[in-house]
Amino acid sequence: MQDLKKLWALLWPDAQPTPLLELPPLTQLAGIGRVFVKVESERPLGSFKALGGMIAGIRALAAASGIADPSDLFTGKTARKLPRLICASEGNHGLAVAAAADKAGTQAIVFLPREVSPSRASRIEAFDAEIVRINGTYDDAVAAAATAAARGDGLLIADTASDPDSPVVNDVMAGYGMLADELIDQFRERPLERPTHLFVQAGVGGLAAAMVQGLQSLLRPPQQYLIVEPDAAPCVARALQVGEPTLIEGDLHTSASMLACGMVSAPALRILQRHSVASVLVSDVQLHVAAAELRSAGGPATTESGATGLAGLLQVAARHDLRSLHQLDNDSIVLLIATERA
Repeated sequence: MQDLKKLWALLWPDAQPTPLLELPPLTQLAGIGRVFVKVESERPLGSFKALGGMIAGIRALAAASGIADPSDLFTGKTARKLPRLICASEGNHGLAVAAAADKAGTQAIVFLPREVSPSRASRIEAFDAEIVRINGTYDDAVAAAATAAARGDGLLIADTASDPDSPVVNDVMAGYGMLADELIDQFRERPLERPTHLFVQAGVGGLAAAMVQGLQSLLRPPQQYLIVEPDAAPCVARALQVGEPTLIEGDLHTSASMLACGMVSAPALRILQRHSVASVLVSDVQLHVAAAELRSAGGPATTESGATGLAGLLQVAARHDLRSLHQLDNDSIVLLIATERA
């Protein structure tokens, strides 16, 4: 982890740990003890994805080029011609990979599914990346990116894989693990306020897996890890239920567009299966409400994707049976992650 932190500091010398806010209005709304929100909108590039895509991209370029120290890629110590980076994305991962390529002096090719907004595509193009639009879902874009990498167009920097030992995807999740380390440091200053529950959103599951694995020493009993997904794209819930990655059919349309994923990442699933986790599914109406409630409570302006964890908390808090099932009560301390800028 120290190597990753050193690399991150070289990539973004002025970057600081993102804020951890306590939001009392949400405690009243949910009928619990306390609510803390990690504000990833203040991360470079505006989301937690910067930690994973940039770290994995730089490390893959170094490995492919036989460079021992990845920092040499963007400190002017190598004159080698570097391969391009390739990825599929709903927006944020592609932005991170494009930024990594730009920092290293090469280019990214980013495959975007049809529903990605022009504004997200423009942010990626600002890093001199090539955009390839796919008339399909995120999973179709994943397949197209893998095909392009297989024919030699560049290095695949995926945030999902069918191989649980994928080195690139595990590097992505290791990058997300720096967020968990920040949280441990931030709560170390307030030991009596350690959370009892984590509600964390999932697309392919990488962030959820990194948080569940990285926060084992932080959460105190009853130590509840709840994975929240849109009910239109419950790929992590389905995989946990059947015990293996299973493709969710359909268009996967949800207002939480960053989470519109049909297949769980095998490296993430392997981690989640090692721990005790539960699934919560939420509707588009609940996602809209959560984003508005977060802002109204003094939290960051974020999207439905960024507020999905809160949507899960509010669903559980509103139902007696779910409160009992997940041991949520008046003394519970809940941790949420607002994953992206509005």
